[in-house]
Amino acid sequence: MNDLATSRPARLADVARLAGVSAATASRALNGSDRGVREANRVRVLEAAKTLGYTANIAAQAVARGRSRGVTLLAKGMPDDYANPITAGVLAATQRRGLPFTLISAGTDPVDLVDAVNLARGHRPEILMITGGRTTDDVTIPALVEALQRYEAEGGRVVLVTQEGLPFDTVAYANRKGGYDMATALVGLGYRDLAVISGLRHGLTQRDRTEGFVAGLADAGIELPADRILIGDFNRDAAYAMTGDLLRRNVAVDAIFAVNDSMALGVLTFLRDTGDPRRVAVAGFDDIKALRDVTPSLTTVHLSWEQVAEEALTLATSPRGDRPRTRVVEGHVIVRESTPPVSS
Repeated sequence: MNDLATSRPARLADVARLAGVSAATASRALNGSDRGVREANRVRVLEAAKTLGYTANIAAQAVARGRSRGVTLLAKGMPDDYANPITAGVLAATQRRGLPFTLISAGTDPVDLVDAVNLARGHRPEILMITGGRTTDDVTIPALVEALQRYEAEGGRVVLVTQEGLPFDTVAYANRKGGYDMATALVGLGYRDLAVISGLRHGLTQRDRTEGFVAGLADAGIELPADRILIGDFNRDAAYAMTGDLLRRNVAVDAIFAVNDSMALGVLTFLRDTGDPRRVAVAGFDDIKALRDVTPSLTTVHLSWEQVAEEALTLATSPRGDRPRTRVVEGHVIVRESTPPVSS
C-alpha cells in the first residue's frame, strides 16, 4: 500500500509528482479541462490519482474560486411525483457532463423556497436550478427574485425549470398546448362527456393545462361546464377523492382528464376500488416512469425530461444573454389502453 494512503490524504502535488507533470497540468486534467493538457498527460494524471486515492478538496476549491463546482437543484415539495422526473433528468444530464450534483428539497410553502435559495447561496454553487410550479397568489415572489438576483450578483448562474415570467433564464413546458392536444385526441377517439381533475385553484401549471384542454374542446364544438372542472390539491389522494365527488353526482362522464399523471393514477385507483360499472376513460399529463407498471396503460402527454434538463444546463453554461432567455419544451400525446376508441 502507498505510504501516502496510510499517513495523510493525497494532495494535488503528490498526483502531479507521480504523473511527472506540473501541478497546474494535474489540476486541469482532474477538473476536466482540455486547455493545455495532452492526452498522454491526462491519462497519467488520472492513473496517478487512482493509485494515490486522490480526491479533490471541494472546500478548498470553493474558497479559491469563490464558487463550488457543479449544479444545485432546488425542488419544491420533495418527495413529489411531479418533481421526481425533473430531478432524475437533471441528475442524468449532470452525470453525462461530469458535473457534481446536489439536491436541496424545499417545503411546500412558498416561503420555504426563499429560505432554500438563501441556504444554497451559502454553499455558493456555480449553477442553481429551481423546479416547481408557481401560483398566481404567491406573495413571496419579490423576495424570491431578490434572493436570486443577489446570488447572480455574487457570480452564480440561475436557471428556472418552471413557468415563464421571472427575470431569469427559464425552461418552460408548453402546458397549454399539451392540454389542447389532449382534448383534440380524446374528441378524436369519440369522447364527448368529459371532466377535468385540475388541482390547485391558483396553480399556474394546472391552470394552463386546464385552459388548454377547455380551449381544445371548444374548438371541437364541446362546451365544458364549470362544475366538471374539479379543484383540489395537486396530488394522487386529492384526485382519488375528487373522482368520487364527481361520480356521486351521477353526471354523464365518459372520460376524465387529470392534469398530471399522479392525479390520473388516483382516478384509475378510485375506479378500480369502487368497481364502478360505468366505463370511464382516463388521461394524464407528464408520462412519468411509474406508468410502465400501470394497468390499463395510461394515455398521457409525454414530456422529455432529459431534454428539459439539457436545455437548462445549456442555458446555465452558455454566455449570459442581454436579457433572460426562455426555452419552451413541447410534449406530445401518447394514446394507450386507458382511452380506447368509443364504439359507434
